Formats: sequence, C-alpha cells, structure tokens
Amino acid sequence: MKADANQMKSMYEENGYLSAIHVLDQTEMEQASKQYEKLEQKFGKEYTQYNLHNIHMEHEWVMNLASHPNLLQAITAVLGPNVILLDSRFICKYSSTDVPHKEDIAPYVAWHQDIKYWGFEGGPVASVWLAFDDVDTENGVLQVIPGSHKQGVLEHRIAKIPGNMLTSNQEIPKHLVNVEDAVECPLKTGQMSIHDGLTVHASEPNVSDRRRCGFVIRYVPTIAYPVEDAERPRTFPATVLVAGTDEFQNFNDNAPNFFNKTF
Repeated sequence: MKADANQMKSMYEENGYLSAIHVLDQTEMEQASKQYEKLEQKFGKEYTQYNLHNIHMEHEWVMNLASHPNLLQAITAVLGPNVILLDSRFICKYSSTDVPHKEDIAPYVAWHQDIKYWGFEGGPVASVWLAFDDVDTENGVLQVIPGSHKQGVLEHRIAKIPGNMLTSNQEIPKHLVNVEDAVECPLKTGQMSIHDGLTVHASEPNVSDRRRCGFVIRYVPTIAYPVEDAERPRTFPATVLVAGTDEFQNFNDNAPNFFNKTF
C-alpha cells in the first residue's frame, strides 16, 4: 500500500483499518527473524506462540521494530503526532507439526474488539500487526469487518468454541457480526496492517504447514488516559513515548535505557 498521510487517515477513518503497508526491507527482516528464532530456541515454540509480552522493554531490536520510522509514519498519520506505545506481544500460529494441538484443538482468534478490555479512555487505540511470515487464508490471515469501528463497543462474552487465543477468551456473539462483510488482510513478510481498537476482527486456525508469526503493537495518542476496569484490572508497565511530546503525562514514559529517541 502506498499512500500519503492524508490518504491514510481518510481510509482509516472510513474503514477502520489499513493493510499491506511496507515497513521492513529484506535486510531488516532477515535480522529480526534471526533474533526471533533465538527466542524460539531459548523458550520453545509452545511458549513463544503467545507469551512474548512487552519484550520491547528487554530487547533493543524489538524496541527498534516498534519505533521504526516507516511504522511510525503510518501510526502518526492515523493517531496524530504525539503517540505512546501501550503494549506489545508476539503472536504465532504454528503448524500442527511444529506445535501439536492440545486435544486436537486448533488455535484461532474469535471475533472481538481490542478496546473492550484495555482500561483506558479519552482516545483511540491502533493495533499493528507486523508480519514475520507471509500471511494468507491458509495460515490464518487477519479478517476485519470494514466500518465496524463506527458501531461503538459491542457485547462480548466467553467464547463457546475451544482454542481461542485471546487472553480473556472473549468473543462477540455471532448475531452481532456481519461475517459476510469480512475482508482478509494478507501480508508479505515485513508488511503491516493497522486496525482501530473498535474494529471487529478475527482469524481462523493455521491449517498450513507454515508458521504464521506477527509482532502486535498497540499505540494510543497521548491524550488517552487509564481508567479502572472492574472486568479486567490493568496496569501499563511498558508504555513508551515513541513520537512527539506528552503534555498530558497520563501514562509513565518507561523507555528502556537503550532506546535512542530521535524526536
């Protein structure tokens, strides 16, 4: 996808997502992949499929991904110039030969909205999926419902089908999801998609013999602020100012010492 900032903002506001945005060149992608493979070797693939959470605070190469100029160019286009990195996580759907499915239950992600359990108000959240592998229908591509961010927060409940990878095991009831309107967001390695925290989205199991790994990063404008959430109390120990200035100081700037801010 090639578009200027105004075009990105317009498309994002209309549809609630952007896709196929180029971030990493081949050399950068190869270097990042090698670093990720070291984590796979250290922790094992069963662990790395969902448990590498906020490691941008520990690894400079991960922080560099989350603050990559190409990535932030798109994020500031949709959120404005002053942006906080809220949270990050690697999410990998391995093939069943790499990580055998427990009780033959294939991991999937149910229809949901990211903002439902995030515990803040005052501004939107933008979720990035940075592809470490080519992503397509066969290995569980992200699906979104265009325009669904305009509906507000929808009802969520405990998912009825086993295998949901979401931490709270939440899902939007089927009668509230216009599945026939779903659009896939295929990505090439090194590309990313962005979706609004209110955009309804999901992904099916990986039925291929390939890995489907992505780095998921969430950003908010500095005007956003944390609130008490009785459903899911949250803390924000890994927030980092990655663009602009923060006149509101609603979140701590927990930037690791190795993060070289150039703004």
